[in-house]
Amino acid sequence: MNRAVYVTGIETRRAILDHASRLFRERGLAGVSKSDIATAAGANPSQVTYYFGTKEALFVEAACRDLLYLAADIERAARSKRTPRTYVAALVRTALASPALMFFAEAVLLSRHHPDVTDRVQETFSRLHTEGERAVTQSLTRRGWTPRQSAAAEARGFWAAMLGGALEQAAFGPAYLPEAAESTIELFLNLSHRVSD
Repeated sequence: MNRAVYVTGIETRRAILDHASRLFRERGLAGVSKSDIATAAGANPSQVTYYFGTKEALFVEAACRDLLYLAADIERAARSKRTPRTYVAALVRTALASPALMFFAEAVLLSRHHPDVTDRVQETFSRLHTEGERAVTQSLTRRGWTPRQSAAAEARGFWAAMLGGALEQAAFGPAYLPEAAESTIELFLNLSHRVSD
């Protein structure tokens, strides 16, 4: 009996998080209520509160999870690339095409006024940098490429640039130029790798 309740609880929590993520990305924090999330997830509003506390905490949890999923997607997108240019291009284009970047940027800004979620944002940055460092080390070593900076600096620089790119996209909207992604690719190639195509 306890095992079934535990499994049901995990499934309910996951459903709430999945639906909250979609709704928050579509409508933003102010456009979604706990009731909206509960209805979409087939749960009760009290379950949203039970598993996540506040709507803001759920927003941050969903944004952090989505960014970590994006990090895995980025790594997969670049896995088969054979030149520094195609590798970096896959990383940058996959990242900038994802709504997860802006979602996470909003969560970071939200944490400034909600100290109760700051730890979750900081944990996500820490994990992102640690996993990024591992990915850089494995990927570049396997290919015989030598970065100019440490793997930790490469990972931090990548995510800082991607979040900056997401903010620029948000600022310019439809006027955002795809060339900005191309200039980011060139920047990483010039600053990060000694190997050319």
